[in-house]
Amino acid sequence: MRVLVTGGAGFIGSHTCDALLARGHHVVVLDALTPPVHRGGPPPYLSPEVELHHGDVRDRDLVTTLVRRADAVFHFAAYQDYLPEFSRFVDVNVGSTALLYEVIVAERLDLARVVVASSQAAMGEGLYRCPKDGDQLPTMRPEEALAAGRWDVPCPRCGGPLQMLATPEKVANPQSPYGMSKLWEETLALQLGRRYHVPTVALRYSIVQGPRQSVRNAYSGACRIFCLHYRLGSAPTVYEDGRSVRDYVHIEDVVGANLVAFEDERAVGRVLNVGGGRPFTTAELAETVRRQYRSDRPPRVTGEYRFGDTRHILSDIGQMRALGWEPKRHPADAVAEYAAWLEQLDGVAGILEKASARMRELGVVRSVA
Repeated sequence: MRVLVTGGAGFIGSHTCDALLARGHHVVVLDALTPPVHRGGPPPYLSPEVELHHGDVRDRDLVTTLVRRADAVFHFAAYQDYLPEFSRFVDVNVGSTALLYEVIVAERLDLARVVVASSQAAMGEGLYRCPKDGDQLPTMRPEEALAAGRWDVPCPRCGGPLQMLATPEKVANPQSPYGMSKLWEETLALQLGRRYHVPTVALRYSIVQGPRQSVRNAYSGACRIFCLHYRLGSAPTVYEDGRSVRDYVHIEDVVGANLVAFEDERAVGRVLNVGGGRPFTTAELAETVRRQYRSDRPPRVTGEYRFGDTRHILSDIGQMRALGWEPKRHPADAVAEYAAWLEQLDGVAGILEKASARMRELGVVRSVA
């Protein structure tokens, strides 16, 4: 089968390309190779077996040419960051998806599958339970609470404490521009897929970790940030109080989920969570990285926070488990593999300082008053 992978030179895309090649497929990659993630052309880890096209997923003529020749599409190309570039999130993430389906419909193409990369960010703060008022979907935490160091999310009805729950796919409550764009992208893909009989799957990835994750993205990747700090001999800063909860999923488990979405007919027409299956605090991840580097310098809690961050989020992965998929790897595995990969890279000095300065300049990272 001829499979087009947009964003195929990236982190998730390149690993998925490897798996498709191993299954005997012909893989075509469309990637803009955009800085800061890419520098100086295709990354060395991209398989020479792929047919690489350097270009933009918003280029109608190029997309038309490549999709016409494809039997299936993985749509990974996206703008992912935490910077206040709102129009770019919509233009790249939503616009490219709309164009993809426009071409499919205009050309009357009969594709075996379109798999669209969505994100846990589409669920926002996630699902909670109040002992008094039942299940709740809180909105974003107000700036005055964060500036005062009040991190936990209160019940929006009674103001009391909330218990975090695993969040299922039916929840869509994004609070970041990236999360909003991913919700719009998956909604557009699934609804157009149903209307025009294009077998479509949207996968909501939790925080994906492992080798090949860019060292130069200012925002993404707690594992990346912590590993860079310890490799360069400094202790990382843990935002808020270090007790924010996430679920981390290994890149190889994500690739396994991608293949399920690609090959299992039961996945068609659905949004599916792809997560690690267990809650992990930021402090626990930082401690995992510290042990990997055998450092005696614990992470620092300074009262800094990222404006607009969710406090807790844990994906309910029951639907993927029902399809026979299960996350098999622990966050410590991803940390060890990323640290080993990072050792092979040169020119990493100064990355953290530059990214940190830019995020403070734009008001993304702030401090308790």
